[in-house]
Amino acid sequence: MVAKVNTDECVGCGACADVCPQECIEVEDVAIVDESKCLDCGSCADECPNNCITIEKK
Repeated sequence: MVAKVNTDECVGCGACADVCPQECIEVEDVAIVDESKCLDCGSCADECPNNCITIEKK
């Protein structure tokens, strides 16, 4: 499992990166998840104000 970002909906606010315990999310124009570090904890998905992050199978 891994966090997936809907890049069409992401506004790049950084809320997900701020709460990620693995520090595996970087924000440029949109959030980018380093799948090799993601532990699918769901913190980012819970925090996203636009609900554009889901936890999916790799």
